Amino acid sequence: SNTIDEKASASAGQAVLMSLYDRLFQNLDCMSSQVLLTDNDFKDRDFRRSLRHTITQLLDMNVIPIVNENDAVYALKPQESDMNFWDNDSLAALLAQELEAELVVLLSNVDGVFTGPPEDPDSELIHTWCPEIHEKLIRYGSKSSVGRGGMTAKVDAAWSAAQHGCPVIIASGKNHDSIGSIMRGELVGTLFDRRAAQAFKDEQMVLKHAGGSARDLAISARTASRKLQDLSGEQRKKVLLRVADALEANMDSILEANAEDVLEARGKIDSQMLQRLILKPEKFKQLAAGTRAIANMTDPIGQVVKRREITGDLQLEQVTSPIGVLLVIFEARPDALPQIASLALKSGNGLLLKGGKEARRSNEALLNVIREAIKPDVDPETIHLVETRAGVAELLKLDDVVDLVIPRGSNELVQHIQQNTRIPVLGHADGVCHLYVDEEADLEMACKLAVDSKVDYPAACNAMETLLVHENMVKNGSITKLISSLQAAGVKLNGGDVASKMLGLPLCPSKHHEYGDLEATVEIVPDMDAAIDYIHEHGSAHTECIVTEDKERA
Repeated sequence: SNTIDEKASASAGQAVLMSLYDRLFQNLDCMSSQVLLTDNDFKDRDFRRSLRHTITQLLDMNVIPIVNENDAVYALKPQESDMNFWDNDSLAALLAQELEAELVVLLSNVDGVFTGPPEDPDSELIHTWCPEIHEKLIRYGSKSSVGRGGMTAKVDAAWSAAQHGCPVIIASGKNHDSIGSIMRGELVGTLFDRRAAQAFKDEQMVLKHAGGSARDLAISARTASRKLQDLSGEQRKKVLLRVADALEANMDSILEANAEDVLEARGKIDSQMLQRLILKPEKFKQLAAGTRAIANMTDPIGQVVKRREITGDLQLEQVTSPIGVLLVIFEARPDALPQIASLALKSGNGLLLKGGKEARRSNEALLNVIREAIKPDVDPETIHLVETRAGVAELLKLDDVVDLVIPRGSNELVQHIQQNTRIPVLGHADGVCHLYVDEEADLEMACKLAVDSKVDYPAACNAMETLLVHENMVKNGSITKLISSLQAAGVKLNGGDVASKMLGLPLCPSKHHEYGDLEATVEIVPDMDAAIDYIHEHGSAHTECIVTEDKERA
């Protein structure tokens, strides 16, 4: 007979496939192992417990488990209601649940899930899957000539895993470094995640109200901001004072939302980012005070900057005016939201906000309080919070309706924004800030300033990262008090090239290093000019300070 038995072919094919995996993973100094499963295996609780133990042990030994359906001996029936899995995609989803995986990547021969057949030019890639919206919208093309289920099976499997708390991304296996791009947080493929789906659904409601697109979201902010611009400076001041009062009045509910964000983020983000995420009652007092300070500032709108007489009857004036619509992108630091919103309200600008996903609940709670507080004088549509995965990518293309992008965060974030938009970008990447203690400094004052500038908010971008000390303070021994004051406050100290040798401190990681934590660099310099040269060479032109009693030097 010329008929090829599928089970026999599968048995031979598995051996060939494992040989290929062995060669590939050996290039990465890893071993691979084969784990073959059947649907019936998952109906045995003891087996499932043993499976979890085996997979964990293999990974601990730096062995990559290749898990596959044992179709060499198992006769898989068409999909039935009592089946645990029916193809490799559903097997991957099932394993993710069993192993409590943090992420599943399902590779396909296309870039993700499209609204129609991928080859159709009218089809669009869906960045975030929302079943309530996309199941009615999507048109599946014909499935691949290999495999069982095609994209329909991948979508079903992905959403099944997502409903059990495991995010899934469907992406192309043909593109170079797809998995690397996903792990770097780039906008790749289609994301399946319950929270992301809900955020997408909520934002679509906002977009629908505003007209139905990201463009209309920006336009709605521009339109609403005109009412804000019509207010007098005194009226905008009163609006901001209401915002400050509302922040204090709603502190407890906002802190509850923040506590949920912090609880979920612990162990998933580094300590520096976690500190930026945490809101405390003392911080609220500072936020309210900051909002009131902005309210009491001189009105920035309508100020005459220059006036020139062209002729006897003609004068040319340069007058300050609102920029238009600002897009501000910031990482997981919810305290930035009321600061940014206050500045936008004071200056009469529409505002689109994109905060880190780790602060989602905190940002929503803060924005809801602010939008309620500005009514009825200001249209709440003046300020929008962008939460979906594709939102920022789309907004960065809207150079005709967004006037300025302000990224607040890491150097990588700022560079990414600068490289991916034609909108003007106002961005400052690093916060490597210096405090120079001169030989003419008041030692008590210098100690207090050094401790406060590092300890008060170590994750802030204007916190001290490097303490520069005049060499005479080493000779007279007064540097000892500076060092002991910082160490008593819990600050770990590293030394520059000179200080590490003179003071016996560990060598700093880099002369241009932003710790963002209770850690700092100490360096010894011969004079003020040397301190200035050091700051110019290794600083980030953010915030610098000199402590001295000599007014000429200051």
